[in-house]
Amino acid sequence: MKKITRLLFLLFLCSISSLNAQTKETSKDTTIPKRQYFTKKLSSEIKLDGIPDEAAWDAVEWSGDFTQFQPNEKAPPSQQTRFKIIYDDKFIYFAAQCLDAHPDSIVRRLGRRDEFPGDWISFNIDSYHDLRTAFSFTLSVSGVRNDEFISGNGDNFDDSWNPIWFGKTQTDAKGWTAEMKIPFSQLRFGNEPDKVWGFQVMRKLFRKEERSIWQVIPRSYAGWVSGFGEIHGLKDIKSQKQIEIAPYVVAQTQRYKKTEGNPFATGTDSKINVGVDGKVAITSDMILDFTINPDFGQVEADPSQVRIDGFQSFFSEKRPFFIESRNLFDYQVTGSQAGGPYDSDLLFYSRRIGSSPHGSPNLANNEFVNIPDNTAILGAAKFSGKTKTGWSIGVLESVTQQVNAEIDNNGIRRKELVEPLTSYFVGRTLKDFDKGNTVLGLIFTAVNREKGLSDVLNHSAFSGGIDFQHNWNNKAWFYRGNIIFSHLDGSPQSIYNTQTGFEHLFQRPGNTEVKLDNTLTSLTGTGGTFRFGKSGGKQNKKGGLFQGETGFTWRSPQLELNDIGFMQTADEINHFTWVSYVFQKPFSIFNNWRLNYNHWGRWDFAGKPLYQAVNINSNALFKNNWNGGMGATINTLEISNNALRGGAALRRPEGMGVWIFTQGDRRKKVYLNLYAEHDYGFENTVKADNINLGVTIQPLNNFNINIGTGYSYYWRRQDQFVSNVNVNNLTRSIVSEVSQKTLNFTLRLNYNITPELSIQYYGQPFITRPVYQNFGYVVDPLNTSYDKRFHTFTANEIHFDGSNYIVNETGDSKNSYTFSKPDFNFVQFRSNLILRWEYRSGSEFYLVWSQSNTPDVNSDLTSPVGKSLFSNIYNDGAKNIALVKWTYRFLK
Repeated sequence: MKKITRLLFLLFLCSISSLNAQTKETSKDTTIPKRQYFTKKLSSEIKLDGIPDEAAWDAVEWSGDFTQFQPNEKAPPSQQTRFKIIYDDKFIYFAAQCLDAHPDSIVRRLGRRDEFPGDWISFNIDSYHDLRTAFSFTLSVSGVRNDEFISGNGDNFDDSWNPIWFGKTQTDAKGWTAEMKIPFSQLRFGNEPDKVWGFQVMRKLFRKEERSIWQVIPRSYAGWVSGFGEIHGLKDIKSQKQIEIAPYVVAQTQRYKKTEGNPFATGTDSKINVGVDGKVAITSDMILDFTINPDFGQVEADPSQVRIDGFQSFFSEKRPFFIESRNLFDYQVTGSQAGGPYDSDLLFYSRRIGSSPHGSPNLANNEFVNIPDNTAILGAAKFSGKTKTGWSIGVLESVTQQVNAEIDNNGIRRKELVEPLTSYFVGRTLKDFDKGNTVLGLIFTAVNREKGLSDVLNHSAFSGGIDFQHNWNNKAWFYRGNIIFSHLDGSPQSIYNTQTGFEHLFQRPGNTEVKLDNTLTSLTGTGGTFRFGKSGGKQNKKGGLFQGETGFTWRSPQLELNDIGFMQTADEINHFTWVSYVFQKPFSIFNNWRLNYNHWGRWDFAGKPLYQAVNINSNALFKNNWNGGMGATINTLEISNNALRGGAALRRPEGMGVWIFTQGDRRKKVYLNLYAEHDYGFENTVKADNINLGVTIQPLNNFNINIGTGYSYYWRRQDQFVSNVNVNNLTRSIVSEVSQKTLNFTLRLNYNITPELSIQYYGQPFITRPVYQNFGYVVDPLNTSYDKRFHTFTANEIHFDGSNYIVNETGDSKNSYTFSKPDFNFVQFRSNLILRWEYRSGSEFYLVWSQSNTPDVNSDLTSPVGKSLFSNIYNDGAKNIALVKWTYRFLK
């Protein structure tokens, strides 16, 4: 460990020197005087119709004098804006007049809630006045509402937050007007009699892709909320007790191909579910969210993914309960600007809750089994908020039910446990100091399972950590970091499974960091990140600004987060550096332009170098509102400890990758986006091509079509892992050449009848086909000569018997071994058609039809992938699900 400690310290010193050498300009204080708006209490009634003509509005003054935020920072806006604010005991009201000399050019596009279609105006309120968090309310000219919770001083805009509020708009000869009515119960604030809130207003003029703001905030400023102006005059606002209860009823029926003889596949299944969601304000700044027997049937299906490299796939969270107000529970272990595989590691990954059962019963030849696709969530609760003293608190608890597989043997049925009753807990707290310049945080997670499946699952899993960040020099410079831990308790078998799993592979030859121990009943590991950088400052005379970040992140060999988090691999120390030079002011053909440099290094805990790479890339927004970019990466060293899945560390080919992307002007009725990438390994060892093309069509203001297609080709000459076999009590790693083709098409249709009533369709046919040939085995995995790392089987050494490959290297039958044919042809189709109607604020009606099919077409390995996809997409019959969901939200 002394060697590792010295390495980490040297990395950190080198990183700081590297960044300082490239960012020598000083960052002077760029504080802008804060504007103030003085509001008054409402004296008479306001009719919310989008026209602020009531006498009550005369009690307060208009405020305007907006300036451009983009593209021409601090320039006068093309069209001016003004607003008023007034309040009563329960609501705060906003009125806006968006002047427009060309009212016929106002863009009235429709969209679903939390979209930003056409022209709009946004009010941001820092009611905590902590200079770090805010509530954003946006209303488009077409009446579409968007609401976001802003955290991290603008680092995170969470549109999953869905409060109850009201807004109306009208157009006239001078432009358009808006009125908004926001209940105090939807905001969080302290109990001081005279309140001062942070405040910002932004308007978007869609046809010019122009944004203007009330309070000037330089684009080079490293923050958002801390730069807000202020609302004054809010007096004696009493805390509002928010109570919202939303029961629901779901009726669902499934139709699929009947399987003769299988009592669990009769062709039709139907069920009715009931449950309830709720929200209760414990105090004016602390909220309890809960759900009992939640249903997520209206959630869009996950896109198809298949990986042959051994790493697990990541799917983003789409379930409303887990994504709403999730900012406090998002805990990236790294989160670097340079980016890397380590950036996907999370201490809390909510998709673990309600995932597929982990157990799998052993079946006799004449037995059938019924296993639910997902583990049901019995209930979940979140308690979150922020106190006036700067404490942010979040607690989440969820319980999933025990799952038993039902097994039928000629009419005799039995049950077998495939998932025990499980509790998932996350606790999070943050404390702000010095107006948010310093933040300290703690997190703790726990998974506890009832007895059962002890040979598969750990009894309990705990993780946690401490994190910190400090900003200085007007927030231009920062230092951030965390230290985390994990601890598992389980049976010797479950802990052994963790040690030998893909993320750890303690059993691999040459592993000197840790020893495999089949008697352990617990396992404890550590990890963490330290980052130092510059994210803001003063632009030079030409409008240029240097930014950068450097640091390192580590995962000890014993660290394990995957019971409740997400972790790709352990036993790594990664160093990263990112330096960027950005022009934020328009010049030549650009609205803005950025040049980036990155480099990475990786070591394992034995100090062995694993990876070295450098990258340069550039991206720009052009004055015609097209954007695009390109980049290139060269890796000069890559050694993988897990490529052979428990075999020895393997040297992978050095290589290079180049990519380019472009996107058309999103204001147009039709625009394209294109991404293309080409990667290759030196000495003709790897080839990879990836191209994605999409088109968005907006034939009507309330209807748009998104069509996309993606194709990738992936080829490795010899080092694709196939299997580990035992030969004379030694592990032999079988490898081969592989050629994989993947093709997908995606269609999305969005028809918005009103802002509250919409119809959406999503469909994706998908195929991937890896084909393996030229099998061999690894003989010298770290040899610098590619061909000397492997022995390729001769025709006399290997033959195929129709289902397995049989290898006889010496001609002696006693030394023969077999491995399965690894080729496969994976075809899948997933689609959803959803009608959503918010018939009253917070109450919804869903009508859903979904279709999915994953046919068994592994025998089709020779036809073109496009032909195979559309020839087989409905083989074996598709599963069709019709669902009706009704919710009604009771408010107090």
